[in-house]
Amino acid sequence: MERATMNILVTLNSGYIPPLKVMLASLLAHNEEQVRVYILHHSLSAEELSQVQRVLGERGTVESVWVDDEMLAEAPVTDRYPREMYYRIFAARYLPEDLERVLYLDPDLVVNGPLNELYELELGDHYFAAASHVKGSMQKINEMRLEMEEPGPYINSGVMLMNLALLRREQDYDDVFRYIESHRKVLFLPDQDIISGLYSSRILPVDPYRYNMTERLFVLRPESDAWLDLDWVRANAAIIHYCGRNKPWREPYLGKLDVFFKEAQALLAIDQ
Repeated sequence: MERATMNILVTLNSGYIPPLKVMLASLLAHNEEQVRVYILHHSLSAEELSQVQRVLGERGTVESVWVDDEMLAEAPVTDRYPREMYYRIFAARYLPEDLERVLYLDPDLVVNGPLNELYELELGDHYFAAASHVKGSMQKINEMRLEMEEPGPYINSGVMLMNLALLRREQDYDDVFRYIESHRKVLFLPDQDIISGLYSSRILPVDPYRYNMTERLFVLRPESDAWLDLDWVRANAAIIHYCGRNKPWREPYLGKLDVFFKEAQALLAIDQ
């Protein structure tokens, strides 16, 4: 019986090829589907793309999509947030027209469980499905900072199911550039600020503990969440995301969730 195919999107430069390979090894280990990995990039070499294909082997294919990012020349970037982070906002423009949905995954995460329920979510009139890491007063601050027209979640853009079919019909690229220009002084995490600010009412929230678990969520859990230990994470968190400066491939790592990255890294070593 032929395996179903899961379409995955990543956007990155050469610096994130090593963690991307770990992420993909973990994806294959915990999911039965074939995978088609679309890589939006501006400067990856043929050898780097071949490295990624070797990780996938017979389980998947790499689709390289070169992006002319001249239109983003004036967009704010930093050493932590390069121009490639904006590509996901325009994914519907660059990906094949017959592709109706894609699951965007940051390369600095590992997959720890099946993603089919997330991938098959009914999106309705939502552009994205994604998790939020903020609530209460921080949510209100973000609503004011980004001038959200309608209340909605301030999301982490590292894991997003994207409704490409609807985005192609409705997304106005000029709206994005106007928003960047009018808010550039308050864009601290530019890509997710833009997505949350422009599209907050068209985002379907998903459970961060299951689909975007972070060290911060784990460490700052209240005492009432004593159930949230490493055993719970192993059994229930399908995605563990190492967002921020604290990365498990750099020393020193502060926290406990690096164990999942090390396990995924070991899988990659075995396969190669």
